[in-house]
Amino acid sequence: MEKTQILVIGRHPEILATVVRLVNNNPDWNATGCLSDEEAIAAFPTQDFKVVLMGGGVDERSEGKLNEYFYNRNPNIKVVQHFGGGSGLLSAEIFEALSK
Repeated sequence: MEKTQILVIGRHPEILATVVRLVNNNPDWNATGCLSDEEAIAAFPTQDFKVVLMGGGVDERSEGKLNEYFYNRNPNIKVVQHFGGGSGLLSAEIFEALSK
């Protein structure tokens, strides 16, 4: 079975690395982490992403720009805000997005 591709965007390298590691703990998921809007925009067409996780530090301007870019290229993409709260919450957010 092919893994579900998840794009994770955050501004803090240590937190981003932790979120990517937590996502990748699920054997059915594969996370790609990006620290900047430019990295995320460059990464998006390289995989069949099903979910985009927006982490802490992504400001409203960037969020709006990224959402517009992602939805224009894939209207079915699920964008989830993740501001922390542990691996249980993170998994629940992803499962909820994938079930929609």
